[in-house]
Amino acid sequence: MNVSTELLERVRGILAAQGSEPTPARVAAALRADGGVFGDSTVLAVVAALRREALGAGPLDGLLSEPGITDILVNGPNQVYVDRGSGLERIALRTGDEPAVRRLATRLAAAAGRRLDDATPYVDVRLPDGTRFHAVLSPIAAPGTCLSLRVPSRKVFTLDELVAAGSLPAGGAPVLRDLLHARIAFLISGGTGTGKTTLLNSLLSLADPAERLVLVEDASELRPDHPHVIRLEARPPNVEGAGEISLRDLVRQALRMRPDRLVVGEVRGAEVVDLLSALNTGHEGGCGTVHANSAADIPARLEALGALAGLTREALHSQISSALHAVIHLTRTPSGIRRISEIRAITRSPSGQAITVPAIEFTPTGPPRLHQAAALFARHLPGAA
Repeated sequence: MNVSTELLERVRGILAAQGSEPTPARVAAALRADGGVFGDSTVLAVVAALRREALGAGPLDGLLSEPGITDILVNGPNQVYVDRGSGLERIALRTGDEPAVRRLATRLAAAAGRRLDDATPYVDVRLPDGTRFHAVLSPIAAPGTCLSLRVPSRKVFTLDELVAAGSLPAGGAPVLRDLLHARIAFLISGGTGTGKTTLLNSLLSLADPAERLVLVEDASELRPDHPHVIRLEARPPNVEGAGEISLRDLVRQALRMRPDRLVVGEVRGAEVVDLLSALNTGHEGGCGTVHANSAADIPARLEALGALAGLTREALHSQISSALHAVIHLTRTPSGIRRISEIRAITRSPSGQAITVPAIEFTPTGPPRLHQAAALFARHLPGAA
């Protein structure tokens, strides 16, 4: 049952003045004090709405629990968009006025132990249920306070399920299994929302149960179906600027934890240097994801990240060439379908720079198309020999 924003505001004000919790009896008394006559269904609806505001995600609670939703975006009062896998669509959902959206943002930030106010008008945190939450307060953001929630997948998909969903041609599943079991070091690349984490979850779930997986992430999103997983999660600095634990710190710690596979959920900064160093010193089968427009852009992308750690261009390209073997690139069609488009091999150009060359190209229908560089995987991938 929908309850008007005005009625909620009046009841909230009465309970706040009394210092009362929103129990059914107190809400019923507040409604009577407001001068109206309401039935039990209205009382219970008001109680549920007030409790959602106090403890949950308010009007967004139902969306967070709806299967299939991956993203929830709030662009100020009453402007809500969701992504159910086919692109963004606006839905008819009332969030209340700007103060209501701001209260929701500050409460969600507080639930994750962060402050959100005029002095710190933006926040990027992980909520207790695993949802990635980002907010920017008005007037920094217009037309009002903006919320972005990335809902984690409640299920780890198998490669067969990705095939059934159209994300991977049937002939591609054996190739990816071979690549993983050969302990090739690889990166999964693609833009935002292309399914990088989903694919990495699927692949890590295929790792030998005897292997120890150590996952390093900025915000914990990977949930592989595997019996031996250790998760390390970065921590931002507090309001005094102290207490930060960076991905680079965690990659170094992970190397001392006897990983059979070192996984960086998203390579986005100077930690790329430590990851490449690890993959060059006997840590086979390492992997991660990286944002990139195309697989061909990966060396340039890693070069830019390595510069943040002060690594020279020549040293970085040397590290890339010896540490990484493959890039799996994902795209998203205009209709919203996420698809694995190709695998590229990493090799060196005559000038000594790391480059990616086409190895295996996936088409929506038909078997994988093998390029000359597929021979670089021949000793690893029987399916591509």
